Amino acid sequence: MLEYQLTTHSYEDTEKLGEKVSHLLQAGDVVVLNGDLGVGKTTLTRGLARGLGIKRNVKSPTFTLIREYKDGRVPLYHMDAYRLESSPDEDLGFDEYFDGDGITIVEWPQFIKDEIPDEHISINIKRLSDTDREVVFKLHGETFNDRGFGDLV
Repeated sequence: MLEYQLTTHSYEDTEKLGEKVSHLLQAGDVVVLNGDLGVGKTTLTRGLARGLGIKRNVKSPTFTLIREYKDGRVPLYHMDAYRLESSPDEDLGFDEYFDGDGITIVEWPQFIKDEIPDEHISINIKRLSDTDREVVFKLHGETFNDRGFGDLV
């Protein structure tokens, strides 16, 4: 497993990082986002969507569980598993997204950890200050090794 760490210094930096990451992703990739509430998971996803050419405003899928954006170079599926904490065994067809034609982003993946494929990217975001964030990428599986994630740092 490869691991890369960097620091963003503003909301805009975090969004720009997401945009850079979008250019390294391909259809079928699964990215899990870890971090406290309000740390920037949706901000990173918003930048990623912009990098994919998605014009719609990206919002947190907390109340809908899954938001689909299909107007970019590949579809983006943005999931928020937070509300599944109390019902993790419910079959919601996650494998159809994970094995599908788009890029899947999962916030709060610990609530569906048994559903997450072995090959995935884990991005951990930690608040260092009001504006600074530590962002750690962990590449689970050889699929991602030659994509240029090391160039982000």
